[in-house]
Amino acid sequence: MSSTQLNSYPIGLLCGLLAISWWNGATFNVVAVEYYTEKPSFLPSCRIYEPGFTKCSTNSIQKLIDQLNIGIPEIVEKYGTFDPLHAKDIIFKQDNNEVATIRANLSQVVLRGFSTIKIKESRVSKKDFGWQTKIFLPKLRLDAKYKMLGRILLIPLSGSGNIFIEIENIDMLMLTKTELYEKGGFTFDNVTAVQVRLNMSRVRTHLDNLFNGQSPEVERSTNQFFNDNWRDFYEALKPLIVDTVQNILKDIMSSVFHLIPANFFVEDIPTPQQLYGKVAQ
Repeated sequence: MSSTQLNSYPIGLLCGLLAISWWNGATFNVVAVEYYTEKPSFLPSCRIYEPGFTKCSTNSIQKLIDQLNIGIPEIVEKYGTFDPLHAKDIIFKQDNNEVATIRANLSQVVLRGFSTIKIKESRVSKKDFGWQTKIFLPKLRLDAKYKMLGRILLIPLSGSGNIFIEIENIDMLMLTKTELYEKGGFTFDNVTAVQVRLNMSRVRTHLDNLFNGQSPEVERSTNQFFNDNWRDFYEALKPLIVDTVQNILKDIMSSVFHLIPANFFVEDIPTPQQLYGKVAQ
């Protein structure tokens, strides 16, 4: 049994706020809004019932990722920069598992690498307008402060200090469930669930102050063992890594798609009434 909890991000007031952000050493002032009523210039629109939609949608989502890296003021106001991305504390617990029985608390969590996301394919279901997105990420690195007690790969662990986990050449399949809703005459996506599947070519890690610093040589050999057996190490911490990525992507996408109408991504998307039937009065 495993569970991972991300504490909620602080909620920024989007409507009527003055967002002051720093990008490339420059300061700019913009008025944040509740939601967009005009299509942003960076975003190509597509038509789902016309040929070439998947190619168009793939390009559109890539442009969105590129803009997140540059900075969408309402998203910056709520989460800070997209890369590096500062996450809240992660509480991780895993019991009764062959490879790990562990309790861990990660704080001061920083993830690097989201700016290098490449969208390989973005498909949208005509049935329920959920998404299936294929993503390539050359490298994702997590840095944090850790407190840990338990065992990984039969090795008893007890310590606290700095940790990094670095994953290379990630092929990610992201499955997203949505519900359409109407606001201000526009159709919006409500992101209700995100599931990711990860394949990678390498995982590297280092935990300092293992065993509370009592044996530096054992600490060094343990880290070497984890890196030599990185597939088993990844399986031990897979729930932590996967849940962290899922929760972060769900939080950010939820905010983006409450901000930008679905009509601006898919011009011919149906209204909720058209998709689900007449709304009861």
